[in-house]
Amino acid sequence: MKIGVIGLGDMGKLFARVWAQKGYEVYGCDLPDRTEALREALPGVHVLEDAVAVSRISDIIMYAVETERIEEVARMAGPSTKFGAVVTGQTSVKTPEVLAFEKHLPHDAQIVGSHALFGPSISPEGEIVAMYRHRCTDEAFEQVRELYRSTGATVEELDSYRTHDQMMADIQVITHVGFESLGTAFMHRKVYPWEDKSQIQGIDNIKLLLTLRIFSYKPHVYSGLAFENPFAIRDVRKFALIENELFGWMITENRKMLEARVFKARDKVFSAPQAEMMLDDSLLREYTLNPGSNHKPNSHLSLLTMVCTWADLGINPYKSLVCQTPPFRLRVGLAEYLFNNEDLLRESLDTALTDKSNYIDDLAYHTAVHEWTNILETGDKRAYEKQFMATSSFLGDRLQEGREKSTLLLNRLNHRR
Repeated sequence: MKIGVIGLGDMGKLFARVWAQKGYEVYGCDLPDRTEALREALPGVHVLEDAVAVSRISDIIMYAVETERIEEVARMAGPSTKFGAVVTGQTSVKTPEVLAFEKHLPHDAQIVGSHALFGPSISPEGEIVAMYRHRCTDEAFEQVRELYRSTGATVEELDSYRTHDQMMADIQVITHVGFESLGTAFMHRKVYPWEDKSQIQGIDNIKLLLTLRIFSYKPHVYSGLAFENPFAIRDVRKFALIENELFGWMITENRKMLEARVFKARDKVFSAPQAEMMLDDSLLREYTLNPGSNHKPNSHLSLLTMVCTWADLGINPYKSLVCQTPPFRLRVGLAEYLFNNEDLLRESLDTALTDKSNYIDDLAYHTAVHEWTNILETGDKRAYEKQFMATSSFLGDRLQEGREKSTLLLNRLNHRR
């Protein structure tokens, strides 16, 4: 059985390399100017000149291209698909992928939906691949399932591509907007939080690591999710609306409304106690970018907003863990840590209402949330990339360290499941 990988970027290379190591006959391609370099980088993979060549000979074909390019690539390579081949894709949003495959693949080609819910720096071992049946036989679905299982990944089956996109809007888009806003808030204030020994403690360690992790990747990794997912803007609007509401109560010192909103969300989202918390104090201290010893309370506005958004949208984050991404899992862990610690939660609310020195941080976050929301509302992809790259450049000298430390933490949590 010949496996084809169209698109040998970071994720395509990961799967091509692993499958070749497992003994599969793997063919792949990317842009023509990368062919020779990829042949050197992937000695176990047959790197061909183009996607048409891969499509003609492969029994199972995986498109590992950006969501924005899936229509273009499927139009070029789809008609050359080998008779009866099984086709799957790695785009993070499935609606445009399914439409492209239905339009450009031969009618005899079988379509199996799949999405690896982890990044290329994470080992597939123990991670999750979401799959769904679209236009395929049971045999074809099982072939693709076994291919992913061979990497050590766990496969979770979903009902349809629409189910996938709804879940990814809940899991990915508002998670990313939350952390993108944190990074942009730092940029606007020209503050490097790891330089202040009073600020990076406890759950702030993990919030910063995840912010750095997100900005260590390319903007298209996130922009495709946000702009192409038909369910995303609803979630982003809700997140921004709730953030505005909470921030307004903070600066007007409306304790009654703020506490009522937050505790109602806590009781709804965290009503069923979990057997074990994801994060604990020793783990939080271990993965810091700043080993200072002081503790500076803050409002944790980003986490308060996240949990209130889950409550309003009827999202059970524990159920969503069935198709978790690593950042989402940590975000659930952060929220769980805050909302199940009565003293810490009340300290955060008191800080939000009474500590005016904290307002400057929350104002910067508030502004950033609405900047990102406006960019997504208007569909301005160029503005998205510009904002992302400006923030990434500001955080630049710690991005690699943030990615490495967050990868260590994610791998460690994975082994604790």
